[in-house]
Amino acid sequence: MNINIKATNIDITPSIREYAETKIGSLSKFIERSEKEGGVKVEIEIGRLTRHHRKGDVFYAEAMVYLPKRILRAENSGPDLRAGIDEVKDKLKIEIEKYKAQY
Repeated sequence: MNINIKATNIDITPSIREYAETKIGSLSKFIERSEKEGGVKVEIEIGRLTRHHRKGDVFYAEAMVYLPKRILRAENSGPDLRAGIDEVKDKLKIEIEKYKAQY
């Protein structure tokens, strides 16, 4: 699984990069067959929505998984970046299960 991470309006630290790669990378066990067929590419974008919020930062996490016959996408926004990454992982897991049921 090839994972690319992009940061918008924030500086990505090594700990956040490792956290995102570990969480999203844990989904590889669900798509082993797709990895053998043609490879799987994952793009993750994390960042801050805007710098103008009055009540703290609002972060978002978005991931797109490119499978051989389909593209899966999940996103989340909230006050905690790590919790957003966890939610994206959970949403992607549900989408992968639907994908496996179809193919």
